[in-house]
Amino acid sequence: MGVSKEPQGLLADVDGTMCPARLVLEHVTSRWGVLVLIALRERSYRFSELRRHVGRVSEKMLTQTLQTLERDGFVHRHAHPVIPPRVDYSLTPLGEEAARQVWELARWTDRRVPEVEQARARYDDARRERATDPSQ
Repeated sequence: MGVSKEPQGLLADVDGTMCPARLVLEHVTSRWGVLVLIALRERSYRFSELRRHVGRVSEKMLTQTLQTLERDGFVHRHAHPVIPPRVDYSLTPLGEEAARQVWELARWTDRRVPEVEQARARYDDARRERATDPSQ
């Protein structure tokens, strides 16, 4: 029985600190990056709408996240030439692809919450038993 190998390329060194794919992965899977990508799957948002939709994100963190995702080519920022200023954020085709992947991970996570909660309970019970066991 043969052992399949990962194809050589960027992914082969994603654990390396200098790997370009690692930085992109960090941006896409960051706490706010995930939530922004998922939100923008629905439609484009103005900044304040997006901030309310994502929830519990500071203005500074949302600004940084949007700038990072825009720089990476996932988010398009459209500034309308009107007064008062209006800026809309939407996904680029690359962003739509990334958002689909993140959405699938989010759906998988949602389906597995009961198993995770059971594992946590087993872990916590075992730790409590070890902490109260005088023989250890």
